[in-house]
Amino acid sequence: MTRSVETTSSEDSELSLPAPKERRRLREAAELTHDEVAAAVGVTAATVRSWESGRTDPRGRKRELYTQFLARLSARPLEGGPAGAPGEAKTARAAAEPAADPPVPDRPTPDGPTSDTQAPDRPALDRPAPDLPTSDAPTSDARTEPERLPAEPPARVPVPGPAEAFDGLYALAARDLTRQAYLLTGRRALALEAVEKAFVQAWDRWPEVATDPDPVGWVRAIAYEYALSPWHRFRRAHRHLDKPPAEPADRILLDALLSLSPANRRTVLLYDGVGLDLPDTAAETEATTPTAGHRLVHAHADLADRIPELADVPLEKQSALLRDLFTALRPPVDLEPRPAAVVRGGGERRTRLWTRATLSLTAMIAVSTSYTLMTAPTRYEPPLAPGESVSGVPPLAGPQQLTERGKQLHDKLRADPQAGPARIAPRIE
Repeated sequence: MTRSVETTSSEDSELSLPAPKERRRLREAAELTHDEVAAAVGVTAATVRSWESGRTDPRGRKRELYTQFLARLSARPLEGGPAGAPGEAKTARAAAEPAADPPVPDRPTPDGPTSDTQAPDRPALDRPAPDLPTSDAPTSDARTEPERLPAEPPARVPVPGPAEAFDGLYALAARDLTRQAYLLTGRRALALEAVEKAFVQAWDRWPEVATDPDPVGWVRAIAYEYALSPWHRFRRAHRHLDKPPAEPADRILLDALLSLSPANRRTVLLYDGVGLDLPDTAAETEATTPTAGHRLVHAHADLADRIPELADVPLEKQSALLRDLFTALRPPVDLEPRPAAVVRGGGERRTRLWTRATLSLTAMIAVSTSYTLMTAPTRYEPPLAPGESVSGVPPLAGPQQLTERGKQLHDKLRADPQAGPARIAPRIE
């Protein structure tokens, strides 16, 4: 299974990639580390080790870059020092100029030969022998004095700012990422939205993206994650696919690709469309290398069942054919992204809006908390129970009101002595 997955495509046969041992020899002769080669090609150091050991071979765009990089290392002259040394270009230039330039020696370079060493290599007819100063002549200092002046510093090339660097990255990768997002989703609006969201997030975290070995891969991972989010199915604008391509072959390819699961679809697009090797594909999909290989094999089998021309080619040539089909597919909608300045400005406006909203909400919380602290009671006050009507209680009853005769008798009893017969049978006189 792994052999069929990692087999290089036939379209790369014309690239003269050296053998694994020769790759390692060229790197060691140039005194370069795996990290430096990985930074130059745009991959990881583990991928470079895998290429040099022969376990895997680069594919697609990475193969072209790696081949050109090794070709430059092998084309450098060996007499100027180790390949890739900082002073090699100056040494080669200083060694080549004496035969073509006038007899006046050039300025000495740190790594190149001086004027004393160049004199024997020149023809004897360039300057008469009597005029040649000896090494101990007093006039040699005066004659070589202008040549010993310090060299003028090279003109400083203005370093592009963050905005210019972001615009360059956007111009380099925006169109390709939009096309890839369209192949993942089949929706133009979602593809453009995913790419813009990814670049806005990249601008918000630009220091991290600028120092990343593969900034395009950083943005691509964010765009793929957003495009394949399952929450888009609940949005009314993204429930239905766009109109299919006009060509029948393109329509069959897009339908077959969209029928795959999101994980398999992403793996196929990274491996066959973008041209990443299997370890990089596994790393970007956050899976192990065997898992990515299994996904790729199952995806190729499912695509072969739906695409007739893919079923007629051998397994080792399916990746090359899929890459050609992805490149030849013509979407029926316009996938031109918005300008970089518009995307960058929109992200900045959104950031300012969220900052103001956060500050306003914080101020409201602070004001409400202060008001609560000022108006809250300092002790407990039990609430008063509300009154209720009670039924079934007998009405208030008591002695009847005294009549006039009763009042006289009552007053008589109060006025009479407390003992005697008159107390028992009082009389009213």
